[in-house]
Amino acid sequence: MNDSSALRASRLSVARPRPQLLRERWSTLDGTWRFAHDDAEVGEREGWYGSAHRLDGSITVPYPPESPASGVGDGGFHDVVWYQRDVPWQAVLEAGFHPSRPRIHLHFGAVDYRSRVWVNGKLVGSHEGGHTPFSFDITDAIVEGIAQHITVRAEDRADDVEQPRGKQDWLEEPHVIWYHRTTGIWQTVWLEATPEVFVEQVHFTPQLSRGTVEYELRLNRPPAPGTSCRIELVHGEETIAELSTQLVSQRHTGTITVPRLQNGQDREGILWSPASPQLVDAAVIVENDGHPIDTVYSYLGLRTVSIRDGQLLLNDLPCYLRSVLSQGFWPQSHLAAPHPDALREEVELILALGFNSARVHQKIEDPAFLYWADRQGLLLWAEAPAAYRFSSTAVERLTHEWLAALDRDRSHPSIVTWVPLNESWGIQDVAHDPAQRAFARALVQLTRAIDPSRPVISNDGWEHLESDIFSVHDYDHDPATVRARYRGPEGLAALRNGIGPAGRTMVLTDSLREDAPFMLTEFGGIELRAGRGNGAGDSWGYSSANTVEQFEKQLRDLYDALRSSTVLVGTCYTQLTDTMQEANGLLTEDRKPKLPLAVIRAIVTGTN
Repeated sequence: MNDSSALRASRLSVARPRPQLLRERWSTLDGTWRFAHDDAEVGEREGWYGSAHRLDGSITVPYPPESPASGVGDGGFHDVVWYQRDVPWQAVLEAGFHPSRPRIHLHFGAVDYRSRVWVNGKLVGSHEGGHTPFSFDITDAIVEGIAQHITVRAEDRADDVEQPRGKQDWLEEPHVIWYHRTTGIWQTVWLEATPEVFVEQVHFTPQLSRGTVEYELRLNRPPAPGTSCRIELVHGEETIAELSTQLVSQRHTGTITVPRLQNGQDREGILWSPASPQLVDAAVIVENDGHPIDTVYSYLGLRTVSIRDGQLLLNDLPCYLRSVLSQGFWPQSHLAAPHPDALREEVELILALGFNSARVHQKIEDPAFLYWADRQGLLLWAEAPAAYRFSSTAVERLTHEWLAALDRDRSHPSIVTWVPLNESWGIQDVAHDPAQRAFARALVQLTRAIDPSRPVISNDGWEHLESDIFSVHDYDHDPATVRARYRGPEGLAALRNGIGPAGRTMVLTDSLREDAPFMLTEFGGIELRAGRGNGAGDSWGYSSANTVEQFEKQLRDLYDALRSSTVLVGTCYTQLTDTMQEANGLLTEDRKPKLPLAVIRAIVTGTN
């Protein structure tokens, strides 16, 4: 990494689809694919995956077919869809295919919900889970020197409420707080070549008090005798740590000593925080008998998150969260970002509005959003998309997908809280059903087992079990009531021991930690009716303002009421943007502020 030409994962001008595990070469398959709905579900029987079959429609990947950006724009019920593309041999070579890298992998960022993939008519794999990445080694299916025929069948049952779906509507037309469905491919598709033995995943967990970084390295298979690994950590142009170790198993863990962290007077300049989002580049080089086999590039942020005495601590210092709820939805592209710079611009806009945090709601967000949050210092709450029915099938599906999300995202420094469940969605009877309680608790404990370095909320909003943060959802629009409810310890005690603003019991057991930070994680939701024209009758908010002046006053009064609290250590405003008929954003769905940006920032931050 001292080589000036080495790839620096923390310095990308455009985010890559897997930003914390990069190789030098890759090639994107985004763009125009052939496409067809399969409402009669005859495609497999008729051999649509074969090289001789040609689908008669087209779609722009990675936009879902319900979205205008896809070129299809059909929001009706289509449970099964097919994609085809003939990938030129040059794209395989551009991905790094070479005698030293003889395995070629086909990657999908996300395909909702169930998929089967063929290459040149040969089935290469299947996957279930609509928000998490997967890949297949397609080496044995390719034919060298010619175009490769890739076919994808995606299945997303509109009425299957046991699958994690988040805000995707089960009705044909969006209603209330639910939006258009996202079927099929909605994140980048790409190719990558690797050696026979390669790095499959790498994780980093800083331990600031020990002056170390713990790492986890996973190979695709057990290494040959004599295999070793070198890890280099670089901050700016300074190598701050190096380690060499033998690899004797497929999964390897260890500890890297960072001398500068051990000097308490010298470490601040390399720590990650919203005010100074310093990133450390990492190079991981796997070697055999001194010869490099595989090199991957990653990055990490040296920071810790903890809870003590009712405070959320970042690097051992109290951190008050000024958060906003983000749906991650665009009118032209739905859950997919509309263009490569959109997610960077979204992070920049959230910060410009005065927020230091975003709660990504009912969506496992595109890794590019996490990358720019890491780069620019935006704190994130990561939340699972919910199923709507409780069953053993729903338990299995959500658990599987949540584990995949933790594996993908737990090295991102911007993520400071995990939220596996929200508002009892999918566990509607948790107050009475022992099985639903057991599931909520199990998700918390499972999350802590995988990642003990962050707080976990068992059920954001109400009906808490083993949450590390006591979070409340409250859409009361009367500032006087809000001020009284959150003013001091009496209000906090009343909520912990009683019924919340939404009429739900706030805490179901005595397992909520006594020193849990108290946060209002949904409030506001004011709809500005002025300027919406005749379409305003189809929109709604939790409260409304008829003029821009009234909107500003209601927003300012709510924030002033909450700032008077002596017990709250964080808030989250609903929401960042209008999202279809839910028109209660600070911005329009096209990301235009409803008030001057400087005015919103002053209200959010409490400055003049």
